[in-house]
Amino acid sequence: MAEGAAAAGVRRLVFLSTIKVNGEATGAAPFSESDPPAPGDAYAVSKREAETALFGIAAQGPMEAVVLRPPLVYGQRVGGNFLALLKICRLAPPLPLGAVSNRRSLIYAGNLADAIIRCLTHRGAAGRTFLVRDGDDVSTPELIRRVGAALGRPARLFPVPAALLRAAGRLTGKSAMVARLLDSLRVDDGQIRRDLGWAPPFTMDHGLDATAAWFTSPNGS
Repeated sequence: MAEGAAAAGVRRLVFLSTIKVNGEATGAAPFSESDPPAPGDAYAVSKREAETALFGIAAQGPMEAVVLRPPLVYGQRVGGNFLALLKICRLAPPLPLGAVSNRRSLIYAGNLADAIIRCLTHRGAAGRTFLVRDGDDVSTPELIRRVGAALGRPARLFPVPAALLRAAGRLTGKSAMVARLLDSLRVDDGQIRRDLGWAPPFTMDHGLDATAAWFTSPNGS
């Protein structure tokens, strides 16, 4: 597609990659564009290979390339893990996640679309890679509470030590799923804010309210 776009005279192509190119989890510091790539599965590896190939095509000119690495994206018509979270929060069962103290970055689809437009139009974006996020980094319990509030449902959380949850994940073969609930994955989006003057136009609460409104509508899931 990139080769065809370049041949057709497209001036700039923005590629949506994934923060998973940086890795699956963060420690004390959030991921930034300067971190060495550390993709952990086939999906992330394929995204990293696509980034490299795209910049290689752009280097032949005259098409410019920009890469965006978003974290989990949510919004209307969301699927995957976030849709599963919406379904769980609507049922409001007791969940053993009250003691989780991780931090995770997310991005609302409306904010991501705005970032894409900025990368298409700002002259300083050419040839660059940027990380993006809403601005709030939330723990798993806080996200469940916010989603529950958007749905008008209570969040019933009780504390269970993380070590016991990880052990349960190993015993049930769901270690990866448990890790996503317990681990941190934070994004430093300072570069796109400083260099392109970008800021998300929507708050996380606005995005969650819009997502919940779609989910509870006749066209939702």
